[in-house]
Amino acid sequence: MLLIKNANIYAPSHLGNRDVIVGGGKIESIRDQVQNVDVFDEVVDLNGAILTPGFIDQHVHVTGAGGKRGFSSMSPEIKISELLACGTTTVVGLLGTDGTTRSIKSLYAKVKALDKDGISAYMYTGYYGLDPNYIMESVKDDIVFIDKVIGCKIAITDIRSSFPSDIELLRILSQLRVGGMLSSKKGILHIHLGNLTSKMDVLFKLVEEHEFPIEHISPTHVGRTEDLFHEAIRFAKMGGMIDITTGASKFTDPFKSVLIALENGVDIDNITFSSDGNAGLDKLDDQGNFIGFRRAPVNQNYKEVVRLVKEGKVPLEEALKLITINPAKNLGLKNKGGIEVGMDADFCCLNNDLNLLAVFAKGKQLMENGKVINKDNFA
Repeated sequence: MLLIKNANIYAPSHLGNRDVIVGGGKIESIRDQVQNVDVFDEVVDLNGAILTPGFIDQHVHVTGAGGKRGFSSMSPEIKISELLACGTTTVVGLLGTDGTTRSIKSLYAKVKALDKDGISAYMYTGYYGLDPNYIMESVKDDIVFIDKVIGCKIAITDIRSSFPSDIELLRILSQLRVGGMLSSKKGILHIHLGNLTSKMDVLFKLVEEHEFPIEHISPTHVGRTEDLFHEAIRFAKMGGMIDITTGASKFTDPFKSVLIALENGVDIDNITFSSDGNAGLDKLDDQGNFIGFRRAPVNQNYKEVVRLVKEGKVPLEEALKLITINPAKNLGLKNKGGIEVGMDADFCCLNNDLNLLAVFAKGKQLMENGKVINKDNFA
């Protein structure tokens, strides 16, 4: 049993100073003060530091991505230490443009490895294209029978996409919804948005003309262009969840996109951040000339939350929602995103200047004093 004492809890709502008892990877109890500490195997005293839910990143290329400039431009697999260093205790892996040299089965293996090594990891089946790229025979089979599959990825309004019609998207959504019902998962279609002028037209058609439940439709990269973001605002005001990318694909700073959405009447409960981490990007010089390759950073989600608090003046308990309870709701992960009895014991510890001090995942401390203590298998 683990006892975390003197924690200033943001769950993400502010609960004040409490003690948290953890057992079997779950939150067993939250109390004003625990007196008898001798009965615990481990005691961590936070001395009033901030304790938040572990951070959730619902869009990371854990097996690598890229390849638009040939085989040598493909980014490598991510290391678990990279995720822990920025507080990510739950990650969703996915394929990108490349569904040919990148394998959906290899993605599953990497997700299982990350899970075994200490964090919670899930995946989307599919990739950019409409052609089948599943572990089993269909989207429905994958979400019903594959434990880690919680949804499907596809791309629209992008020259690299397969230009799916509304009917083709409806058929995938139907499989996700029915498969989710059978397997007690939510089932979402995670939709990459490109920069073509069609923007989100087909998504509005799904909701308004075909009356498909909006909660199963999960558009990402909504802050790619200003015009696209205005459509995302409309989608969010209809009740949809919009995902702002922090590591790439942005017309302005992601925290500023949030402020624009709030000013236009969007509820912060309908906004998430994800990193697009480990995507393969071009490295350019000051004149815009290609000089090499770089990986999209995986550590920008929390940095943008801090900017939202410090520069945007959004309360911490509200800003934290973008990387905790909101993505958990979007993904249908009922035991993630909060600090409540019965939830998974995933935590981040911050000082008063909002620097990351410690990380706990599944009830085990994996970062201490700002340094990851959970080592990579192939360091």
